[in-house]
Amino acid sequence: MTSGRESFDALWTAIEPVGRDGRTGGYRRFAWTAEDATLREWFAGEAAARGLDLVVDRAGNQWAWWGDPDAAPSGGVVVGSHLDSVPDGGAYDGPLGVVSAFAALDALRAGGFEPARPIGVVNFVDEEGARFGVACAGSRIITGALDADRARGLRDGDGTTMAEAMARAGHDPARVGPDPEALRRVGVFVELHVEQGRGLVDLGRPVAVASSIWPHGRWRLELLGEADHAGTTRLADRRDPMLTLASVITTARSAAAAHGCVATIGKVHVTPNGVNAIPSAVHAWLDARGPYEPGVRAVVGEVAQAAGGAGAAEESFTAATVFPAGLRDRLAALLDDAPVLGTGAGHDAGILAAAGVPAAMLFVRNPTGVSHSPAEHASYEDCLAGVAALARVIEKLAVEDPVVDTPAIENPGVENPGVGDPAGGAG
Repeated sequence: MTSGRESFDALWTAIEPVGRDGRTGGYRRFAWTAEDATLREWFAGEAAARGLDLVVDRAGNQWAWWGDPDAAPSGGVVVGSHLDSVPDGGAYDGPLGVVSAFAALDALRAGGFEPARPIGVVNFVDEEGARFGVACAGSRIITGALDADRARGLRDGDGTTMAEAMARAGHDPARVGPDPEALRRVGVFVELHVEQGRGLVDLGRPVAVASSIWPHGRWRLELLGEADHAGTTRLADRRDPMLTLASVITTARSAAAAHGCVATIGKVHVTPNGVNAIPSAVHAWLDARGPYEPGVRAVVGEVAQAAGGAGAAEESFTAATVFPAGLRDRLAALLDDAPVLGTGAGHDAGILAAAGVPAAMLFVRNPTGVSHSPAEHASYEDCLAGVAALARVIEKLAVEDPVVDTPAIENPGVENPGVGDPAGGAG
């Protein structure tokens, strides 16, 4: 049997080169691409090597099961995360959770552990939404939070629809839709993730338990102008949408500060995008998050007003989610009174929790505090501490009675533990 350390080393080494840009050190692992296919093949291979049963749900998420979840009335214990990335993303956001899940399973098996409940490892597809614009698409689809027709019709920057991309990758887009059978198999879900902030650095601890996820969303702005010659058109005669964009960007920053939120214009498409041409149109995307939904909505409203009445089309929104307190506190106590932190980052665990699935998260310390960047990091020893923590959690949850807990709270009207202390912003 392979130890958790040896398993982690082998697993990490196998996927580390996939999708890595040698010039920047960042990753480009987008949904339903060649890189994604390589990672999905790797996941299937690791499941087969351990004798796990591989199931692909209606959205394309991969589930590797030790034991039969259909024979367990209370469902199984599921761990895992995602393998895709943002453009030029870090190595740890997502893959650390999947690698740690397999490594924790190996460590338990090496110690002779026999679970009383089925154990699953999951790879959620398209968590970042980097290609088609909607984060956590895989978990949103199976929970019904993302309409199947809308999902199939989403387009990437080249105009390829998600349905077309799925079909090319061998997944039947006609299957896309809510998957209550897949959800029924999940008795409890625990997602390990690299911390996307400096909470654990400041606390001097390697592992934390998540308390909650801020409300967050993405909005698209269409700023129209008039194409013209950059050298011959008088300033007074110009209708330059880039000036509107400048106002939108500065308003996003000032409104976020005023309402206790964070907001970013991180993606822009300019038409025709020529050096010597005044643009005819600019499309920009706003990411806004905060501890309470009214503040986030206020930021969006001010940005839309700065856009000159063009409005802000909502592409996705996730209300605040507080993870079940009983499960959260149980895990914190199990892990030697691990700190409890909130986060501004969206995760598949939050989508499942909002759908009524008992869910929790573990964070592993990131010494740089940086995420969605090649500078994202976690030390080797902290990664192993995360594997050990996850193994303890699996061992506990896979032998005790089914988790019975207060369901996750969406869009709470009172202050929640950790909500105002974000661990970062991703997903």
